[in-house]
Amino acid sequence: MNISGNIITLNEENNIAACIESMQSVCDDIVVVDSGSTDKTVEIAQRLGATVVHQAYLGDGIQKNVALSHTKHNWVLSLDADERLTPEMSLAISQLELSSASVEGFSFRRQNMIGSRWIKQCGWYPDRCIRLYNTDKTRFADVKQHSSVQAKSVQEINADIIHFSFKNIGELFAKPGRNFSGRAAKIMYAKGKKANAFSPFLHGLNAFIRKYIFQRGFLGGVDGMTVALSSAINSYLKYAKLLEYQRDPSVTKQDDFNNIW
Repeated sequence: MNISGNIITLNEENNIAACIESMQSVCDDIVVVDSGSTDKTVEIAQRLGATVVHQAYLGDGIQKNVALSHTKHNWVLSLDADERLTPEMSLAISQLELSSASVEGFSFRRQNMIGSRWIKQCGWYPDRCIRLYNTDKTRFADVKQHSSVQAKSVQEINADIIHFSFKNIGELFAKPGRNFSGRAAKIMYAKGKKANAFSPFLHGLNAFIRKYIFQRGFLGGVDGMTVALSSAINSYLKYAKLLEYQRDPSVTKQDDFNNIW
């Protein structure tokens, strides 16, 4: 089947082999766009036959589109390094008639995991995303955060990919403080968005209610509560940091707003 694979990486030596090997069930061409790994990611990818492109990180969608100058086929399968095709998904893709397909892309269901636990509540499943797409017609949006394929005509595939989102609960709580919330706050501040003294609490509460009540996190037991709390903390921190930028010039001077990524 004439499908190219696309993976972006940074220090993914523990993930890259399994990701590539799952892709090889349907792809005869795989491009890894690496943003400066200092571990064995590049070595492993090359050993498995992938083409490695070196590119400093440009942001999510822009980085994923870098591969399109190096892929051999117009149909591209894009996975993150911590994602895998299931055997059922590989079979479903192999049965597609892509040469005559009229759609721009195909969407997959995604199983998001904490450790080996599949989280089915809190909006984490089916979490559909377009990952197989015709690059003659569409691509990822050229945005730096939370990019998606901008396909107008999409066919759903009723099979799953697996996303090893977090190794454990500790990592789930560490990431909002270390990365996501601070990045989001810097982006909002750079755009001139404002927060007030109530913003952190209200946004955090809203995130918890949305995950735990409306997206039925309460059905997921401890894991459902944990995911809802993590979402609330992430949202709280995002607006607390934005408010701090507004209130404390000494903090604002510490950060380089030209280097958000």
